[in-house]
Amino acid sequence: MIKFGLVGCGRIADRHIRSLAECEGAELTALFDVQPERMAAVEADYVKLSGCQRELAKYTDMEQLLKDPQVQAVIIATPSALHAKLASEAIRSGKHVMLEKPMALSLQDAENMISLARKHEVIVQVCHQLRYRKVMTQVKELIESGTMGKLYLGVVSMRLQRSAAYYEAAPWRGTWEQDGGMLLNQGIHLVDLLQWFLGDGTRVFGSLQRGLLMKETEDVAAGIVNFKDGAIGMIEANTVTYPGNYDNCITLFGEKGTVSIGGIRLDEVRKWSFSDPNVPDPVIEPAGEEHVRMYERFIAAAKNRENSVLIDAEEGKRALELIFALYDSALKGQSVPIPLTSFHTEMMGDLEVGI
Repeated sequence: MIKFGLVGCGRIADRHIRSLAECEGAELTALFDVQPERMAAVEADYVKLSGCQRELAKYTDMEQLLKDPQVQAVIIATPSALHAKLASEAIRSGKHVMLEKPMALSLQDAENMISLARKHEVIVQVCHQLRYRKVMTQVKELIESGTMGKLYLGVVSMRLQRSAAYYEAAPWRGTWEQDGGMLLNQGIHLVDLLQWFLGDGTRVFGSLQRGLLMKETEDVAAGIVNFKDGAIGMIEANTVTYPGNYDNCITLFGEKGTVSIGGIRLDEVRKWSFSDPNVPDPVIEPAGEEHVRMYERFIAAAKNRENSVLIDAEEGKRALELIFALYDSALKGQSVPIPLTSFHTEMMGDLEVGI
């Protein structure tokens, strides 16, 4: 049994406690938040979902949670700007870490986290849970087996709506210093899938635009990515879709196959066509199963390091760096190479984009 402490009891916490309640090898034992009433609400939800009747330890001091011997792993589910700092503190305390995306708002913080995890020999899992969805695993296997042949093009599209009320509900949202941008928060899952399927990016050209909302970060993003094996990636994302959320989609065009998966929950297979007639049908499962599967993989790795984690800190850095490169390109007005030497989102305060 791996015992967890949850750091941050805001809106994203619900997904984590539901997954913990469904995992036989997991138990939530402690909570941290600066607002005691939020901890009480999360505790009540966890008790209802899991049937656990034991009172959870509650802390308003992060240091005290990290000293709790009942906590073996820490879930970081705070606002984005705190992810790297709190995750690093947990790692130094010898705790395994389940880390919400984005893992950091600077390249240096991400690299420091990778080094710390190695030094302290702990597991860090970045929450890119869509990789654990069965249909996405199928696509990865089709690519690696050569069934799709040479990949030519990958396109990810995100067409969502984030209202003024969304940003007003939490003042840190929509700021480069604390939020990091729309691509880092809403778009990173699709970007992660794109680079997971197409491999290492080598060069990125990006362009950004803001809408009419009074905030700092982008509302529209477009990018072209060159990949090491010759494929081209296209990223188009926005959070100004009228009148509301419309679609998410990833499409891959290969020599011997085409795949397109879309829908707000990415659960609609729109194209599944291959030259090989023996390719199995796509597996569609209820949304949320992949989050539980991510936890099961994390727990297995925490119990036995030979059970690797699919998205550790080093792997999680890949999507982060690709987005940073797109941002850096928009800032400089020219394409930029990957890997980057340095980047932090506060640099984007110098960006001038159209309104």
